[in-house]
Amino acid sequence: MKKALLAVALLAASGAVNAGIPLLNATCPGNIEVHADQGGPIYINGKEGKLKKFNDNYFEAKGSDVTISLSINPDGSPDVSYTGPGKANGVCQIKND
Repeated sequence: MKKALLAVALLAASGAVNAGIPLLNATCPGNIEVHADQGGPIYINGKEGKLKKFNDNYFEAKGSDVTISLSINPDGSPDVSYTGPGKANGVCQIKND
């Protein structure tokens, strides 16, 4: 029984290591550049945004009058969008460099 509980705990811990913010670069409309380091933080136009984690698959970073939303899809791929001044919003293009 103890071995089974240990195996479950190790499996859960290994999943937690893979969850979180991936390394990525993205460009959003309005000349907004986004960079995220593996595990965070998220930079908006070169400045570190104030990061809020909602769960292992959704994060928001705020800074420079912009909110960057980062969601992790079930397949592990990221999606990035933004909300800016004057109700500006849209989907950001992730760079594959």
